[in-house]
Amino acid sequence: MEHFTIATVAEKSPDFRRVLWTGNHTQLVIMTIPPGGEIGEEVHEDIDQILTFVSGTGEARVAGEKREVVQGDLVVVPAGTRHNFVNTGPNPLVLYTVYGPPEHADQAVHRTKEEADAAEAAGKDEPPTS
Repeated sequence: MEHFTIATVAEKSPDFRRVLWTGNHTQLVIMTIPPGGEIGEEVHEDIDQILTFVSGTGEARVAGEKREVVQGDLVVVPAGTRHNFVNTGPNPLVLYTVYGPPEHADQAVHRTKEEADAAEAAGKDEPPTS
């Protein structure tokens, strides 16, 4: 059994992205977006994503719509949908997200967005294959 006190685990992580658990069909990832930072606009063609916000304030940009997100909010991003999440507050925007199927390399840790982008560009952030 895997068990996480997810809000506490997410709040303690300074990393931009940390993969906590990877299964055959889903993946659990925590993220900390610094003030003024963002995930970056993207589309996951074959992956659904559910994001739950633990602390901070931000803006969800999904399918051309914008909405404020705060602690306790959850946003669903269906596969094939253009999206981005931007930290609009003075504190880190902390969240956890579930991908189905997995999107990142198992146990990947990226301290910054730049590190995450570089790993992806180098092909070092590929999800495991079944």
